[in-house]
Formats: sequence, structure tokens, C-alpha cells
Amino acid sequence: MSRGPDAATLLARALTRSAAAAECPVTVVTADWSRWASATFTGARHSVELSAPPSPALIAWIAALPEVELVLRGHLVADLSVVAARHAGAEITIELEILTVEER
Repeated sequence: MSRGPDAATLLARALTRSAAAAECPVTVVTADWSRWASATFTGARHSVELSAPPSPALIAWIAALPEVELVLRGHLVADLSVVAARHAGAEITIELEILTVEER
């Protein structure tokens, strides 16, 4: 029996839903993750690159993103950092570093 989508898949879905709700749809270009653990928690570190057409809504969403509540079933977003946001042709690329922790 499948446990359902992993944290990386849930995170990509949550980011695209959040951007769509802010009226600035994004595309996940790349997503990578590695396992992470501390003495009390387990989870994953994620590197995500998004792409979107430039707009005032996108700029506002990027600025608010570190405080946005992203809902991931079975996981919590413990930290989200916008590493870079830059123009690449007709698109803006956004690089994110995210730490997710498994709920127990």
C-alpha cells in the first residue's frame, strides 16, 4: 500500500497552489532534496527552482513567501529562504531553499 506523495511532491504542489492563489502561476523547473535529521526531528532539505512571467503579483508573492503557510500532509515547513530571484529572458527564476520536518 502506498503512503502517498513524498514531501518533495507535496512541496511542489503547495508552491504552485500558493502562487496560483496569488495570481502569479509558477512552473517548477527543478527540485532536489536530501534527507535531514537532528537529535529530535527528521525531514528533508529541498532546493527548488521556479519560473514565472514577471508581474507585480509575482514580486509580492516572492517577498511574502518566507512567511507563507504551506500545507503539506504529514510534514511541516520549518524554514523557507528565497536564495535568488532574477530575470532570465522573459521569465523570472526563483531559487528556494526549504527545510521540511516530518510530523509525528
